[in-house]
Amino acid sequence: MDIRVFLLAISAITVGLVELVVGGILPVIAEDLQVSIATAGQLITIFALVYAIAGPVLLSLTAKIERKKLYLVTLSVFFLGNVFTYFSTTFAMMMTARILTAASAALVIVLSLTITARISKPHVRAKALGYIYMGISSSLVLGVPIGIVITNAFGWRTVFLGIAILTIGTLLLISKFFDKIPTGDVQPLREQLKALANKKIVFAHLATMFMLAGHYSVYAYFTPFLETTMNLSSSSISVFYFLFGIAAVAGGAFGGGLATRIGSQKSILIILGAFSISLFVLPYSTFSMPVFIIVMMIWGALSWALAPAQQDYIIQTDPVSSDIHQSFNNSALQVGIALGSGVGGIAFSHTGSVTSMPAVGGFIVIIAFVCAAISLSMAVHKKKKNNTAAQHVSERTH
Repeated sequence: MDIRVFLLAISAITVGLVELVVGGILPVIAEDLQVSIATAGQLITIFALVYAIAGPVLLSLTAKIERKKLYLVTLSVFFLGNVFTYFSTTFAMMMTARILTAASAALVIVLSLTITARISKPHVRAKALGYIYMGISSSLVLGVPIGIVITNAFGWRTVFLGIAILTIGTLLLISKFFDKIPTGDVQPLREQLKALANKKIVFAHLATMFMLAGHYSVYAYFTPFLETTMNLSSSSISVFYFLFGIAAVAGGAFGGGLATRIGSQKSILIILGAFSISLFVLPYSTFSMPVFIIVMMIWGALSWALAPAQQDYIIQTDPVSSDIHQSFNNSALQVGIALGSGVGGIAFSHTGSVTSMPAVGGFIVIIAFVCAAISLSMAVHKKKKNNTAAQHVSERTH
């Protein structure tokens, strides 16, 4: 594997840390900035919203800028955003810093994906994308416990100072090991937006959104689920989160490897089907600790296994507009996280039982499976239509 792919994965880890790390240290931030925890929670919401919108918009606006230069400039803005966060003394300053880091993080991630797709050979592209998603998933699932440990030892501001320092290291590595990366064929913004009319891609984005929505309808409430079903203490729960995180990190690499071996289209359906089953089985595995850990880690691995195959499928389906579609798929992921958390909260308030959450998530993932199947069936139909047309041309020629 090209060493540059691993450097981009490291960059993805660095910028990914800043999103959910706030969740684990929210009470400390709220107390320091003298706001309620509910108000401080808006720091997560605003990040997700800006991230979802900024990715595709900034990618379009910067389409003519050489990729390495753009990457380094964006990382520099991300660095400044974290420094601003470190020095924030009011909630308004903190919100401004979150907007800055969200927009720059979104562009860094989508550039990491598009550059990886461009520098990787087609037969290992899905696997290479898997490493990027392994970086993203590791930052999202492991950032929370790491942030808590650092906050308890040195204070919450040190978390963002540490991310800023990591960003400097990433800047130096990218600057040293990457040559100039041309923009490639640049489409006007109007044409890129027209690409969103591609129904196959739209259903692929919906599959990503509903898959993450199903996942986060359970994962967002995993702590009360563990407390209720397994009677775990807070220290034991942190161990389970760590195990889940390891599985999720491995899942990105597993999904990329599977897509490389059997193809992206088959992988998408297999992963979504298995993921739905794992959610339905989860509450029935709590009778035994070892069984539950196995099911939980399968669930964790599958939660990030779809992304590499999905990205590779999008590139194959519409290579000309693949950059903008990868950006929108990443935005769909963020919308799915927000949607899942909301749906999970509504379901919990109506049922009053956390044991019902996995079934809710499982049904949402079934919707994702249907969306993926529709997208794939359209792709197969178009391929058959093109083959038929080519056959008719051949017959007329002879």
